[in-house]
Amino acid sequence: MSSTKLLVRSEFMQEGFTRLWRGTNASLALAVPTVGIYMPCYDVLRNVMEEFTTQNAPNLTPYVPLVAGSVARSLACVSCYPVELARTRMQAFRATGSGKPPGVCKTLIGAIKPIKGTEGLESLHRYRYWWTGLGAQLSRDVPYSGICWLILEPIRKRLLGLVGDEASAATILGANFTAGFVAGTIAAAATCPLDVAKTRRQIEKDRERALKMTTRTTMIEIWRDGGLRGLFTGVGPRVGRAGPSVGIVVSFYEVVKHALHRRHQTP
Repeated sequence: MSSTKLLVRSEFMQEGFTRLWRGTNASLALAVPTVGIYMPCYDVLRNVMEEFTTQNAPNLTPYVPLVAGSVARSLACVSCYPVELARTRMQAFRATGSGKPPGVCKTLIGAIKPIKGTEGLESLHRYRYWWTGLGAQLSRDVPYSGICWLILEPIRKRLLGLVGDEASAATILGANFTAGFVAGTIAAAATCPLDVAKTRRQIEKDRERALKMTTRTTMIEIWRDGGLRGLFTGVGPRVGRAGPSVGIVVSFYEVVKHALHRRHQTP
């Protein structure tokens, strides 16, 4: 039995069915603003860049999804990173079995709470801690997003091309979910080492060390401690989550766009 199945069974047996959804509030607090920034930005950037490359450099048009996805993801990451930091620290808190973790706001406040004897000193330096590991986050999410959209767009266009102009909400849902599932799975597997490095930096408790850590040095440490296996720690759960989540987000976003477009066209 895989480690993922064992973990889920252990959670179910020890804490009950509802505990499998613990941390949902933190995930929603991150997902809603992230998707709200990410998807519309990607759409706008892709349309503008495709129009430009089609007229001026047609050979670059296939690479537009990669660039548009990378830029849009960067904007979303920088804007929502403090909530991502809080979620990761809350997950690490649960893993220690230290009781019920604080909420998102309390976690963020606790992260910058001054150490006794340093009140009022370097306040801006403390707030910088909210973006600890942002470099690792970007180094994971930017290539992840670029790979994901580079794979997703051709599959989506191919599937929708089979339907033609008769596309309905159901066919749009199916085509986008399938394309998103495949693209998310491949991109998650390819960028797993960067995800491990990002998590290691986010849960570092030594503030000074956390601010000095880089993605490169963190990955070297992980390689030294666990080799290739260490770099791909948790690849199963990550891939198992990424495929369906990308498929769900992209498909429902496109269905909502389709419904709004039809409503706008209806006299």
